[in-house]
Amino acid sequence: MRHLTLKGFGKAGRQLFFAVATSAVFVMPSFVSAQDSEQGQDLSNVPIRSASRLCFGMTDITEPQALAVCDALALDQNVRARELAQQWVADAPDSPGAQYALAEVLFRVEGNLPRALYHLNIAESLTNYTSLGRALESGNLVWHYLTLSQLSYAHQLIGNQEESLVYLDKISQIYGQDTESFRGWPLIKMKRYDEARESAEKVLSTSNSPGERSRAWNTLCAVELADLRPNESLAACQNAMNEDTGIAAAQGFEDLDTVHLLNSAEVSLNLLQFAEAEDFLDRASRRMDPDSVGNPWVYKLYLYMNQSRFDEARQALDRMLVWRENQTPLVGVMNRADHFMVSAAFLLLSGYADDAARLTQAALNQPDRTGSYTADEAQKDSYSALVNSMAHQMRYQQIRERMATRPWLSNARLWIEAQAARFQAWRTGQLAASLFADEQTLVSRLRPYAPLDVHIPEWMEHELIDLIGAGVMAELLDAAAAEGAFTLNEGYYFAYQSEIHARQGRRQSLLTSAEQALRLLPAQEVMLRARVSARLADALWRDDRLEEAIGHFAYALRHDPSLFRRLDIALPVTLTTGNTTFSSDLSDYLRRSPRFMLHDQGLAVAIQQDGDAEPTLCLRDRQGDSLSCVQAGDWPEDRPALQEDDEELDEIALLMRQFQHQTFALGYNISRSQRLALLGTSVIISSRDNSNLQQQREAVLGP
Repeated sequence: MRHLTLKGFGKAGRQLFFAVATSAVFVMPSFVSAQDSEQGQDLSNVPIRSASRLCFGMTDITEPQALAVCDALALDQNVRARELAQQWVADAPDSPGAQYALAEVLFRVEGNLPRALYHLNIAESLTNYTSLGRALESGNLVWHYLTLSQLSYAHQLIGNQEESLVYLDKISQIYGQDTESFRGWPLIKMKRYDEARESAEKVLSTSNSPGERSRAWNTLCAVELADLRPNESLAACQNAMNEDTGIAAAQGFEDLDTVHLLNSAEVSLNLLQFAEAEDFLDRASRRMDPDSVGNPWVYKLYLYMNQSRFDEARQALDRMLVWRENQTPLVGVMNRADHFMVSAAFLLLSGYADDAARLTQAALNQPDRTGSYTADEAQKDSYSALVNSMAHQMRYQQIRERMATRPWLSNARLWIEAQAARFQAWRTGQLAASLFADEQTLVSRLRPYAPLDVHIPEWMEHELIDLIGAGVMAELLDAAAAEGAFTLNEGYYFAYQSEIHARQGRRQSLLTSAEQALRLLPAQEVMLRARVSARLADALWRDDRLEEAIGHFAYALRHDPSLFRRLDIALPVTLTTGNTTFSSDLSDYLRRSPRFMLHDQGLAVAIQQDGDAEPTLCLRDRQGDSLSCVQAGDWPEDRPALQEDDEELDEIALLMRQFQHQTFALGYNISRSQRLALLGTSVIISSRDNSNLQQQREAVLGP
């Protein structure tokens, strides 16, 4: 926790800010050492009675009502704390302590920033002192100081950075506290990078406090990255970690603050140092940090998906949820949409388009508080709208697949559903395009692992080309290249070019750019390479280079099976089974499916049946290795692609439905209860089952 300590207020001090970090998010570290208490005005002679226990981070609070609220909070009796604070306000509405206590409960227990801010504003109006003498004379000095501290923090979280700085200045002017090390983050949020750099350098030249120096180096870590100097940024991050090493040891932690580790992972990704980034994320995930907006499992899940490490991604999804359940309510309102979006991405790959659409719509309806992020609200909304559009587009493709297994005359209702999904995809796509309309934002987005922007996976960013327009994106791509966006690896440039050429129908240019991209892209970019391979395979097939195309089709299917739905590409296959009624009917279904294209040179599809066993349908590559195999009737218990009115379909139609579902999605059965859990739960202010939470923590933090 971050503390700003007033000498004479006890060693524990008072929380002013706590550290938060996500990918592309930089804030100050979360500790103020004992040396920080030596900064500012000496208040040791202030005649304040000393209490016997800590309350709201202070040892000088004596009001019995306040102590009762603090005791309830300490015992996790959150409902009781809320009742006590409300009763105190009802009994003494003109008491700044009562107003502050209720605001604190609203912050800590419910994460209700607007209501908390309302009561903090009342507390400020009751303690609007302009000097230390007036604060002392009033007898409300503690409540005045706490109110100013929390108001600065609250305004930072909701995005009012100017107001946050105003309250920092008040603390400095009235109480003589040196708040310079806390100024960097609001300045970064307002993109006043030169002032942020000047502030950080001032701290480094004047302060010996490890806490203050750590925050200053962390500020420079972000500023250098904003100036597109990732090597200098990584050095600043390392200096922040060096300062924090002693702090972590003093707190009894084996590793550094989550903030520094996640920020360092972000800078490493910007440098395309994937192994180093993963190491930082591994270290960040070893210690549960309920006060950090940065959930390392969110970013590990993105990293695993990028590299097609889907088994590890599936495990990361579960561990991400456990970490989320252990977060404080205030953190929950700051990173709720982050969890929605990464979950939606995984569900999209797994074929659960309906659930992905619900999650992304929830992210649009319940956006995160962006005061803790360098990315602004519009960027986060644009990402939510983009993935929502992708989810509805996939729903459209899935309905088309379903229609291909049903009699033509029974598809009227499904046709209407398909058009509705298509319209919704267009609608949210237009929203995403409008939010991404700023030219400089788009140019910055094209840079691999764009610094300080909202995190959009590299394999997903190419969807922007369809929304913005291939011609416009071609110009922006060249502008980004001229600014050095692809200096570290030109493969990303050629990957974008491949997608642009595909949208423009320039097949020969696509062949050249795709081959260049596959030659240059990092091996870790498996999903992006799969997308380029799919585009290349489609172009090669149309160019009658069939054998070359088949290899790329197989690679794309193996590493990103949902890609064929997202790109609306038909996979060439040939049915190798003899001329039986079963194979003839299956051939008709394959021909009707939007996912397949029958051709003698396609990938082999074979029907296998041993004795009385149900028939099995297998898709194999040229070497005979299985790409997809399904057995008739082998549906998971919770079947997203099989509807009640499909029970009347014949055996071959059902097998075809299974085959499409299994072939073009990851093979994970995510139960309905698990998918609902991804949407999260309402804030529960009653006590938690601590033993259950402890078991969950051990599961996540274990080897």
